[in-house]
Amino acid sequence: MCFICGMKNIASLKAFFYDQPDGSLLARFTGRKEHQGYPGRMHGGVIAGVMDETIGRALMVGRGHNEEVWGVTAELTLRYRQPVPLGVELTVVGRITRDTRLLFEGTGELLLPDGTVAVEAKGKYLKLRLEKIADFDPEQIEWRVVPDA
Repeated sequence: MCFICGMKNIASLKAFFYDQPDGSLLARFTGRKEHQGYPGRMHGGVIAGVMDETIGRALMVGRGHNEEVWGVTAELTLRYRQPVPLGVELTVVGRITRDTRLLFEGTGELLLPDGTVAVEAKGKYLKLRLEKIADFDPEQIEWRVVPDA
């Protein structure tokens, strides 16, 4: 039921996530009218959500990640550079820039279809064991990075 990736949530962005060879994580999605702020534009809070999700998930890419340790957002800063349209496929790229025993930090960009950077983000995440965060089954397909069709 995640608002960003949940396939069973009718209001979700239904974002798909893809590991990249350079260690970054790519998210792809298309905003719909349910995600609107101003007419024809994605709401800034929805954008913040997908940026947060992508950067936070980047910890899982190619680092021998301990699947029992996840991140909880401690700080998220965004810079909105361009309006983000609805109805077109958008891409977010997230990467980890610092990884310590207790926390990790990352950056990300939301790219428009022409490659223009519309939003930049920086985040800090506290590492916690999964059972301290939520009661859910990590084997659910919604939490997995899927191959690009």
